[in-house]
Order: sequence, then structure tokens, then C-alpha cells
Amino acid sequence: MIEKSTVSQIVNDWLEGKEYFVVDVNVSPDDKILVEIDHAEGVWIEDCVELSRYIESKLNREEEDYELEVGSAGIGQPFKVLQQYYIHLGCDVEVLTKGGIKYTGVLKDVNEERFVVTVQKKVKEAGEKRPKLVDEDLCFTYDEIKYTKYLISFK
Repeated sequence: MIEKSTVSQIVNDWLEGKEYFVVDVNVSPDDKILVEIDHAEGVWIEDCVELSRYIESKLNREEEDYELEVGSAGIGQPFKVLQQYYIHLGCDVEVLTKGGIKYTGVLKDVNEERFVVTVQKKVKEAGEKRPKLVDEDLCFTYDEIKYTKYLISFK
């Protein structure tokens, strides 16, 4: 069986000096290898092909047969690594807490311990007839959420 650590090292060697980063490396028991990469400006198919060929050049099919898939982290899929939060600063995101509450807003701040999302909520101020929308910053730690994902907007 091909070791995940072996594939991860090969991928990291290819990534050196590039602005891409690893989102996930998965090797199933039947040697299906899945590599997901990402980049602040998106992932080009040519780079996926180049990485795929690089991995194939480092593995020996005579020793182990494998299936290889290299691609980008899916749009609209939950974030898997901290760098995905950083590249989506200022973007619309959806957050689902472990308590089952879903929020949508703008990713405002990120660090290693927590992140902040600005949401809009309706508030009725004293003397006003109608509620108005106000911004509220919600702070989350990574262990209190089920997922965060980029929201695609067609506005």
C-alpha cells in the first residue's frame, strides 16, 4: 500500500516555491490517491496535470498499482485548512455551528484560534416603526463549528 506520508512529501516537493497549498491528500486502502490543492487566485488545470505527472514520476507502478486524481478544492465545499480562510477574507461565507445554527456573512478576520464573520441582523430601535439592518461581528473558534464554506454569488 502506498503511504499517505510518501504522497504528501512528493506533493510538498512540487509545491516548493509555488503559491499553491495542499488542502488534502487521501490514500484509500486500495491505493486510490486523491490530492486537492488550492491557490488564492484559483487552480489552473495545467498545474493539476503538471502535479499529477510529477507524482507519477516519483511512484513506481511496477511496485504498486494506483489510481491518481489531482484537483482543486471544490467551490462551495467546506474549508479543510486554515489557508482557505485567509484567501477568502472579505468574501461571503456560510458557517454552520455544531449547535445547528447557520449564519451567512462576510469573513472579516482570521487567526489560528478563531475567525470573525460580519452578519446582518434586523434591530428595531426605540421610536422607529420598522427594524433596520445592522452589522454584527460573530466570533467563532474552529472547534465550535461543523463547517465554513465560501458562498458563490451570482449578483
